[in-house]
Amino acid sequence: MNGGKSAVLSLRIDADLLERVRGHAAKRGMSVQDYVVRTLIRDDFDERFKVAVEETEEFYGRT
Repeated sequence: MNGGKSAVLSLRIDADLLERVRGHAAKRGMSVQDYVVRTLIRDDFDERFKVAVEETEEFYGRT
């Protein structure tokens, strides 16, 4: 993704949201950090896929 380099991201979130995120992560047997990173990666992929579909539809025309 970025050549194997990593960086630190610090963020402040509402305590209720953090508890929900912890719950989602725990259900998947993941750490909060891993859950958040995977969610961001999935969202990024979904957005790029959506753009690719839109560009393809514009190129070929909607069917």
